[in-house]
Amino acid sequence: MTDGVPHLGVTSCSGSTCHSRQEATGVVVQQNEISLWQDQTSTSGAHLRAYRVLSSERSMSIAKRLGISEPNQAIECLSCHADNIPSDLRKAKFQFDDGIGCESCHGGSEPWLAAHYSTDATHSQMVSLGLYALEKPDVRANVCLSCHVGSDAPGQFVDHRLMAAGHPRMSFELDLFTALQRHHDEDVDYFLRKEVSTGAQVWAVGQARALERQLTLFSNPNLNMDGIFPEPVFFDCQSCHQDISDDPNYRPNAVLNPVRPVTPGQVRFNDAHMIMLLAIAEQIAPNEADALRQEIKAFHASLSGHGDRSEASEALQLTASRFATFAGSADFNRERTLGLIERIADDVVTDRYTDYAAAEQAVMAIDTLLSSMVAADQVALSEVDAIRGGVELAYDAVSDSNRYSQLALANALRDLRADVTGLR
Repeated sequence: MTDGVPHLGVTSCSGSTCHSRQEATGVVVQQNEISLWQDQTSTSGAHLRAYRVLSSERSMSIAKRLGISEPNQAIECLSCHADNIPSDLRKAKFQFDDGIGCESCHGGSEPWLAAHYSTDATHSQMVSLGLYALEKPDVRANVCLSCHVGSDAPGQFVDHRLMAAGHPRMSFELDLFTALQRHHDEDVDYFLRKEVSTGAQVWAVGQARALERQLTLFSNPNLNMDGIFPEPVFFDCQSCHQDISDDPNYRPNAVLNPVRPVTPGQVRFNDAHMIMLLAIAEQIAPNEADALRQEIKAFHASLSGHGDRSEASEALQLTASRFATFAGSADFNRERTLGLIERIADDVVTDRYTDYAAAEQAVMAIDTLLSSMVAADQVALSEVDAIRGGVELAYDAVSDSNRYSQLALANALRDLRADVTGLR
C-alpha cells in the first residue's frame, strides 16, 4: 500500500545499534530483526524474496504469456512484490530490490525515524508520527490484505488472467502468515510496551476483514467483470476446474452444499471466510449469528438472480466490518476457543467444506487456535503436542487441491474434534 510518505530504505534501519545484529542481544528490542528478514532458508525471508522471485523462470513465463514487460519492471508484479512507491518518494538509501522491506509494512519512516533512534521514545509517540501500529489486528489486516487478498490500487488485484498464466492461487490467514513471516520475536518487553492481541483475536479479525475486502473488490465495477463474464477469481476454482467426461456413468465432482443454494453447473463464490466468520459469530455474538447466516444465504441467492446482488453484498460487507470490531475486543478464553475449534470440526460445519478453499481455511484455523491457546497458557504445550498427529492428518487432507477429498477431511476432523474435546 502507498502511504504518500518518503521511504528511506532498509539500510536506514540497519546497523548494530539498530536492527541488524546477528544475535538477539538488544535490551529494549532484540535488534536482530533484519537478520530474520534476510533469512533465505526460512519463511521469515519471504518478504525479501518477493522481489527476487520476479527474475525466476516461472515469473518470466507468466509475463510472457500475458504479454507484459519484464516482471521486475511491470506494475502488475511490482505492486505486491516490492515497495512500489512513486520515484519521488524513494530517498537516497532506498533500494528497490529489497522487496517488501521495513517500510512496506511499518510505513514510510521519514517522519518518525529520528525520534525512533531515541531510547526514551514511546511506541505511542512513534504511532502519532506515522509508524503503523501493527500490533493492532485491524491495522495489520489492512496492511497485509492489500497484497495477500488485493486492493483497488493499480497492480494490486490478482485477477483470473494472471492466475491462468501461472500465478499461485491466493490464500491467506492473518495469524498464521504473521507467524510464518515474523521478522522479530515478541519478548517480555514487547508486551510491556504494546497492547498485544491473542492469536485467536488476530485470526478472527483477519477472517472478518478478509471477507470485507473480498466483497469490497467484488462490488467494484472496475474489477468484478472480465469482458462479458464475471471475474472468475472471486469464485471457487473447482467450480470450473473439474474433469469433463462423456461417459454415461460419470458423476460430477461437485458436492451439494447444505447452506448454499447453488444449482449444478453454477459457479460458486469462494465463501471460505464466510464459513469461518459464522463459526466465530456463534461463539462471540450468538444472538447475531442467525442474522449473519441469513445474510450469507441472501448473498449466495443473489448470485443466482434471486435478490439484488449489490444490496446483499453491501449488507454482508457491513456485517463483516462490525464483527471485526467485535472480534478485536472479544475474550477468547479457554472455553470459548475450545468451543470454536470443536465447531469448526463439527460434522454440521464439515458438510460445508465442499470446496477446497474452505477446507484449507478450516485446517489453518484449528492450527492457529491451538497455538493461540498455548501462547495464552490456556493449555499446556504437551497437551497440544499429544494431539499434533491429528492436526497433521487434517493438513494431509488438504495438502493437494487437485486431490482434495471432503470425506478424508471429515474423518480427520472428526477424530481431531474428539481429541480437542478431551482437553476439557
